[in-house]
Amino acid sequence: MKLSPMLAERLQPSATLLINEKVNQLWSEGKTVYHLGFGESRMPVHPKLLTALAENAHQKSYLAGQGLLELREAIGGFYSRNMGIPATSKQIMVGPGSKSLIYALQLAMDAELILPTPSWVSYAPQAELLGRPVRYIPGSIKDHYALTVDALEQTLAEASDKPKILLLNSPNNPSGQMLSESLLRDLAAYCREKQITVLSDEIYGMTAHGSKPHVSIAQFYPEGTVVLGGLSKHLSLGGWRLGVAVLPDTDEGDLLMQALRVIASETWSSPTAPIQYAAIAAYEHDPEITQYIADCTQLHGIRTRHLWSWLTELGIDCTEPECGFYMVANFDRWREPLAQKGVQTSTDLANYLLEEYQIATLPGTSFGIPAGELSLRLATSYLDMETDEKADAMMRAFRSGLDHEELTKKHLPMMNGALELFADFIQSL
Repeated sequence: MKLSPMLAERLQPSATLLINEKVNQLWSEGKTVYHLGFGESRMPVHPKLLTALAENAHQKSYLAGQGLLELREAIGGFYSRNMGIPATSKQIMVGPGSKSLIYALQLAMDAELILPTPSWVSYAPQAELLGRPVRYIPGSIKDHYALTVDALEQTLAEASDKPKILLLNSPNNPSGQMLSESLLRDLAAYCREKQITVLSDEIYGMTAHGSKPHVSIAQFYPEGTVVLGGLSKHLSLGGWRLGVAVLPDTDEGDLLMQALRVIASETWSSPTAPIQYAAIAAYEHDPEITQYIADCTQLHGIRTRHLWSWLTELGIDCTEPECGFYMVANFDRWREPLAQKGVQTSTDLANYLLEEYQIATLPGTSFGIPAGELSLRLATSYLDMETDEKADAMMRAFRSGLDHEELTKKHLPMMNGALELFADFIQSL
């Protein structure tokens, strides 16, 4: 069997999935591992969604490639209410996860991919699978990877004449940060002028902790933006594999939809029928589910900011989390003592922490950060919620009315254990 050299030699499986598999293997061997490597929301599934799935288990027929009409209508209402993006069913494509839709969109558009630094692990590999060029907009931990129009313009000056896709992810994985409304307005004006298509991955759009609201660039550049989302983060339904793309209401958007429908018809056909029917309940306006999303988001914020505040106390420079359950932690200030331990790159650092301190993280290189920058992506979603039973207990503790300090003291033993190990690690340098 002869494989494509690009696949066999250049690309590796997704770093996030690999670290999760490795940690699960270590757990199965009875080893203690503090799992900061994988960002899967672990909250309990809302009972109404469990009921909706059970009631639709009999749905066994293929559905339309664009997605179930009733579901697309519910999604349109959801985006209008929550994101300020008026959308009708004809603009909406439903797929088996937003990752598949991002790949299909890149396949449908013959374009050079432009990525901020840092960016999620799968964007660049998807472009490489398609043989498309990828360029990163420079970013530095010194200003916590602030994105600017000037940096985008500098990157484009070195790019080819091919059409361009700017792939934004705000709220962001890995940094946990959000792009400001003023910057989004400036980016929208620039992309309109340069005729750049924006893919706006807003999968974390419902997980803003409260310091500022999520704003979509589609509000300012609707004719040139495709918004991506799904159920995995704010409703803890990653395994349901249901993603959404909201396309522009333009002639170009209609052509892009035609292309997506062709791709779907020749690949996944349609997402699973029971999941689509059940997802209607997730996208319809229901005050109970709205409150559940708010509770989950607040709990993510408490736990993530607890980790951030204590790492900051240790002198570790971290991006301040504003959404979801992520941050980037940088260890450049200890470069010399780390070099004496054989740690020269972020991959070395991630391996060292796992081997010596049982702390699982991901290296910055997985997110487009230069290897020499000693930055790691930390995810808080698994700590103290490693099993469904522990996740249920965490939610019950939160809803019992405990104040934040008591919750973090009494109900985060794994996270506090990881913080003690980080302190030991820093003291050893």
